Amino acid sequence: MSKTTESTSLYHDLDQMSVKDILQNINKEDQTVPFAVKKALPQIENLANAALEKMKKGGRLFYIGAGTSGRLGVVDASECPPTFGVDFETVIGIIAGGDSAIRKAVEFAEDHTEQAWEDLKDYKINALDTLVGIAASGETPYVLGGLKAANQHGILTGCIVCNHQSSIAKEAKYPIEVIVGPEFLTGSTRMKAGTAQKLVLNMLSTSLMIKLGKVKGNKMVDMQLTNNKLVDRGTRMVMEETSLDEQEAAYLLKKYGNVRKAVEAFLTSLQ
Repeated sequence: MSKTTESTSLYHDLDQMSVKDILQNINKEDQTVPFAVKKALPQIENLANAALEKMKKGGRLFYIGAGTSGRLGVVDASECPPTFGVDFETVIGIIAGGDSAIRKAVEFAEDHTEQAWEDLKDYKINALDTLVGIAASGETPYVLGGLKAANQHGILTGCIVCNHQSSIAKEAKYPIEVIVGPEFLTGSTRMKAGTAQKLVLNMLSTSLMIKLGKVKGNKMVDMQLTNNKLVDRGTRMVMEETSLDEQEAAYLLKKYGNVRKAVEAFLTSLQ
């Protein structure tokens, strides 16, 4: 397997570049990422459809990864409850080395082939669930071991990798390969590869939440009202759906806790 993520940068003497040149060249490389994601759309669709069928039956979505990949999975999972109002156990991100590895790298955590399955067992993962391994290289032992164990237990598996024909892509039942090529800074997969993984995670979780009914029209009607900005946004949404004034809409929103319930209560009162 050729690891394009580890290939030498197309740029040389980075330390001799001006700040302007560094920024322009990074931006030039970043612009290639959406095109790489576009090529993987059929794979993303296949995984999304397979996971959706599981989640409709009550299954959960798990992400596992190490380093940047693990952090991206944790970020995506942690943003689903406030954005879509789902339970914190609906989308779960697990990083090699545990939560402390979110802020500080844990030495050799990604090299433990059996630890991912031990971590997943803490959540009682089962055949209704979906497991997505995230690894830019496609070779991370922690992720590979987790996918192998999940397959042995009849759990739906997918992955997001940035190299062709990796061990992880071969192991996952629904692989997503986003080939971004060499990084601007040789081997720094927190850059283009990380951006690609973030884009795919956005697409995967958002499409699933929409199809699970957590969005109405184009609005986050089940979002949690965790700050004043979101309360204001929710109030405007209620106003748009009901034609109530701001004070009345704010009252309903506060009483019922989210936009969906506030609007449903209003419509019920008209019957």
